[in-house]
Amino acid sequence: MLRFRPAATSDRGLVRQNNEDSGYASAGLLLVADGVGGNAAGEVASASVAHVIALFVLESRERQDPVALLSDAVGYAFAHLSDGVRRDPARAGMATTLTALLADGEGFTLAHVGDSRGYLLRGPVLQQLTRDDTFVQDLIDAGRITRQDVSTHPYRSVVVRSIAADSAPVVSIARVALESGDRVLLCSDGLTDVVPDDLIAELLDDGSPTTAAQRLVDAALAAGGRDNVTCIVGDVDEGNPHVRNGALVGAHRNPVNLIDPAAALTQSLARGAAAG
Repeated sequence: MLRFRPAATSDRGLVRQNNEDSGYASAGLLLVADGVGGNAAGEVASASVAHVIALFVLESRERQDPVALLSDAVGYAFAHLSDGVRRDPARAGMATTLTALLADGEGFTLAHVGDSRGYLLRGPVLQQLTRDDTFVQDLIDAGRITRQDVSTHPYRSVVVRSIAADSAPVVSIARVALESGDRVLLCSDGLTDVVPDDLIAELLDDGSPTTAAQRLVDAALAAGGRDNVTCIVGDVDEGNPHVRNGALVGAHRNPVNLIDPAAALTQSLARGAAAG
């Protein structure tokens, strides 16, 4: 079996007053969620979605279909955010990105929506595993602008897909091929907006997962730190991914940001029992 040897680091940056990023890192699950900028209660959205996804994975049974597991978790996360708005209408508009990588003992599954990113470093080669769900990426795909135009485009920060309270999310969930010796990075756009891919590759390849994660965050801060920045790094190696302990970072660490921890736990236990 293959698992992650993980590390997680998050910083509110040098400009923002609070951290709307959430992260989770364990032997079986790496996750980053970034509260969508400009919307209400971004820290509640990211922390609550991260909490739901982590609970669904923690309470799952071995040999469950990982694609179905993540799909169910995302579906409940959407319902959970909707319930959060009903409880507190001031949260209307809250939303979050999600990039999660699950190790199930037989392979790996990636769930993604928004503009957080997943990368694979295999040897010296850095490969982006995710596609940005952004307005400018749609323009690039349509041939209307180039990647060089993104940094100056007035709508470069517009996310076109996310997990929000007001509409069912469209999340990409697919198996990915990883092997022992790979290193993966999940990160919020607080890193990728200011640190180029060639420097990301250089820093990601340096030292332990803990060292690499911290150096990536430090690079974002050195580049101005205008946004929250979260980096989750995992080395793929032999071992049991079905381990219950994990590290929480960012808004996920503060239970005040969770909509209803008891409801999320009850739902995850019920799903796990039904699958068993």
